[in-house]
Amino acid sequence: MTEESATPTGATPTGAAPESATPTSPVTRRNVVVGGAALAATAALAATGVTTATPGTASGDGTAGADDATAIAPVAAAAVCSLTARVTEGPYSLPGALVRVDNREDRAGFEVRFVLTVVDLANSCATLANALVEIWHCDALGEYSGFVGNNGHPGADNGTFLRGAQLTGSDGVVRLTSIWPGHYRGRAVHTHLRVHTNVTLTNNSYTGGNLVHTGQLFYDPTLNTRIQALSPYSANTTPETQLGNDSIYDGGGATSGLMTLTALGSTPSAGYTGTLTLGVNSRA
Repeated sequence: MTEESATPTGATPTGAAPESATPTSPVTRRNVVVGGAALAATAALAATGVTTATPGTASGDGTAGADDATAIAPVAAAAVCSLTARVTEGPYSLPGALVRVDNREDRAGFEVRFVLTVVDLANSCATLANALVEIWHCDALGEYSGFVGNNGHPGADNGTFLRGAQLTGSDGVVRLTSIWPGHYRGRAVHTHLRVHTNVTLTNNSYTGGNLVHTGQLFYDPTLNTRIQALSPYSANTTPETQLGNDSIYDGGGATSGLMTLTALGSTPSAGYTGTLTLGVNSRA
């Protein structure tokens, strides 16, 4: 069974380490670096005055403001032309995500604006239009919608908060808004992600299509330590696993899902933009 086809059969009991101890499928690492074109693309962008961030780094720690126009500019597609690591989807996925830009609903937390560029290694790293990018993650207390209570904080559960998806544009870029995730036992802070092609949109969701990528997005550990100490995250007393000790993240930087983070304001509560180029294989 591949990681894309694995489907969880239910929640993991409270206090368990679901993804590190009993992942739903084997973790597969595929980091195929494509050279040459990346350097040419970066030089071409420099000539036109377009600035690209270095993937897998943090820009600002919430102590200095950032220009929003720069913050939300997508990373150049060919500048990070590699196949992003494919990993287990974990035990908290649900079918049929809502197709929407803002996934927050009533969840408190610091805003994260995801700006993700999808490129297709099956087509010479060309940007991939009309791909559905789906994300989901836990709230500030480490609870997932559809599984509330598994991290020791029972409450109302509508099964939809902090879950959503959007189609990439003609430039391969998708923008989604959510919050900085909290943490739960056994995993570092992360956001789950799937990329689908050839989906059919319904009124507010999707059907069909091909699942071409399953991955996770990761956060700068220095920024995360600061954020987890602030309200509402500080109310979560569950032990936190640091990024360097995570069972999924392998230290590969952008190819392992480590985003470039840019502060949106002068304090952490103003939020961040998270950018990353996702290299997928549409023929996988």
